[in-house]
Amino acid sequence: MHKIFESKHDLARYFGDYLLNATQDKSEVYIALSGGSTPKAIFEVLAKEYAKSIDWSKLYFFWGDERCVDPTDSESNFRMTREYLFDHVETKAINIFRVKGELEPEEAVEDYITTLEENVPFTNGRPQFDIMLLGMGDDGHTASIFPHQIGLWNSDNLCELAQHPDSGQFRVTLTGKVINHSRHIFFLVTGDNKADKVDEIMNQKGNFKQYPAALVSTSNTTWLMDKAAAQKLTFK
Repeated sequence: MHKIFESKHDLARYFGDYLLNATQDKSEVYIALSGGSTPKAIFEVLAKEYAKSIDWSKLYFFWGDERCVDPTDSESNFRMTREYLFDHVETKAINIFRVKGELEPEEAVEDYITTLEENVPFTNGRPQFDIMLLGMGDDGHTASIFPHQIGLWNSDNLCELAQHPDSGQFRVTLTGKVINHSRHIFFLVTGDNKADKVDEIMNQKGNFKQYPAALVSTSNTTWLMDKAAAQKLTFK
């Protein structure tokens, strides 16, 4: 399933409405957040336009991936979310479950596995998020599973330690068994630089299976794209 929007703002409002409905339907909503420019734009709209209408105390926040940096570091996904969302809405601090990127990388992975096991509802032997937000890099990576480590997707563990292919930076990432087990997955993809990969993956062209983003389940996923990202799709 896919939806194409005129702008990031329109995309953000669609997701805001979805989140509002989700919190009206359930007393607890478990969500895994993503980093990146598109989620940042969404968080800004949520903070400005949905701060009062959404009952933020019903949301339990986790992350699909995190860089192994301090939570105050400019590269921290947690810091970005705090600055653009948490600081502006009435969420409960006890409902925020961050990856402890300041720990040693292997420690951070084990700590987050424990966090998931203790705080996310399990179905069929694995944690199940109500909402999974994913971005896609222009190399086809998603969460922090990159093409050169695509095997991490099928790991039996809930989390794995990944490395950025260029910088070598360590990252904690959820694995495919957790991502695809989510009730609803949203792919947030915007910008001209994503158009080629969107076309390859969604239309299953060439060696699309080499991209981790192509391994995300299609049965419970909605692609939310702006026109720039969707420009090469044939079903526009």
